[in-house]
Amino acid sequence: MYLYELSAILIYFSILLTIGILSYKRHLSASDFIIGSRSMNYWLTALAAHASDMSSWLFMGYPAAIFLGGIFKAWAAVGLVLFMLLNWILVAPKIRIATEQYNSLTFSSFFESRLADTSGMIRVFTAIMSLVFYTIYISAGLVGLGLLLETLFGINYQIGVLLGILIVIPYVFIGGYTTLAWIDLFQGLFLMCVIIAVPYYILPKVGGWDNVKATMLAKNLSTSLVPNFSSKTVFIIVLEILGWGLGYFGQPHIVTKFMGIKNVHEISKSRTIGMTWMMISLLAATCIGLIGIAYFPSGIADAEQVFIEMVKETFHPFLIGFILCAVIAATINAMSSQVLVLSSSLTEDFYKRLFRKTASTKELLIVSRIGVIVVAFVAFGIAFMNLTSIYSLVLYAWSGLGAAFGPLLLLSLYSKSINKYGAWAGILLGGSISAVWPYINKMLNVDIPSVVPAFFISLISISFISKISSIVLKKRLENSGQ
Repeated sequence: MYLYELSAILIYFSILLTIGILSYKRHLSASDFIIGSRSMNYWLTALAAHASDMSSWLFMGYPAAIFLGGIFKAWAAVGLVLFMLLNWILVAPKIRIATEQYNSLTFSSFFESRLADTSGMIRVFTAIMSLVFYTIYISAGLVGLGLLLETLFGINYQIGVLLGILIVIPYVFIGGYTTLAWIDLFQGLFLMCVIIAVPYYILPKVGGWDNVKATMLAKNLSTSLVPNFSSKTVFIIVLEILGWGLGYFGQPHIVTKFMGIKNVHEISKSRTIGMTWMMISLLAATCIGLIGIAYFPSGIADAEQVFIEMVKETFHPFLIGFILCAVIAATINAMSSQVLVLSSSLTEDFYKRLFRKTASTKELLIVSRIGVIVVAFVAFGIAFMNLTSIYSLVLYAWSGLGAAFGPLLLLSLYSKSINKYGAWAGILLGGSISAVWPYINKMLNVDIPSVVPAFFISLISISFISKISSIVLKKRLENSGQ
């Protein structure tokens, strides 16, 4: 019954398996596994950074927001583009140079070395925040795969989530950073072609943009990025931009891609390629949500499946299977990078730092791969319950990571006055405030994105506590010298 779809998917994954096998031999050490021994060219770096960023959110979560809210919801994409550009400009060159100087493979090892924290607390706090928010992030990808397989093949949702785990784990096992980078390159180009081709093909079938606009007006949906210039509208726009954009500075699975480029002088080339890919992909995803409004004028049961349902009703079964591989590609790109970063953190920050400082390269590689399995199955437990939408899960995890690590990363690269005490406070306050903020929103009956207050409180606390602790330590030294 599903012969065509299965054939297309098998062909696609055979290509990916070939890429994985060809790159397997390159991973001989923990450094190879975690950041590819800093040997990536600018094409690999660009597509790895961006393709690992856009999960099933690109095909399901974001188009659903446009489908339900109109063009005004595209400010989320504007925020992402703007702050990813700032990420390339402000963070990429400096983090590449700094992490090589400190011989750091992870965020926490960089923070620890940069701030001379011999207590191990930065590593512990970083690993805890990574564990909490990445597990939720990974579960969002599993929800997407579960829904896709349920819709495409009629497979039970929970079984689809389990199959998602069985797809992702081998990808990370096969080789690590370099393998994922090559797979990201192929899948990034593939999913961009798909996300452009689908709306281009379907648009004439719904009567063009004129009918899309007419349907939006009939449903009272926004047809403009700026419907009016009231202070309330401007405030909402700013929050939407910051609510997604600020998170970019604290995403280890994206920032570590900057650390892996071979030549820091080629970052500008990577930036041009990556940002072009990103803008095209987000514009096309916006079009999918808009076209879906005209395609389903009476609405749809699950808005996050608007792309999947349009494809199912429009294309031949073989093409359906091949096209929906793009959703799988986007999902496993992000999930694989997230699982790799989290397992690396658990290996470097917990196992090596706290238990086995003399662990061999082979031992650390084994522990990294055990970490992959543990993390994946915890995320499976969350996804299995199917408690909320992909959009909500991604935003929650994105905000938590951005607030916990973003302020500290920026200050570590640009300030000489911060210390480990400020870092401890920044990580804990940023992550904790972001985690509880949705409940504060409900209590106060407001809708302020979690990352906005959490990010700035973290930023201020790092600077303030660093300054106060430095004064206290200085006085202690003066008193002890008297």
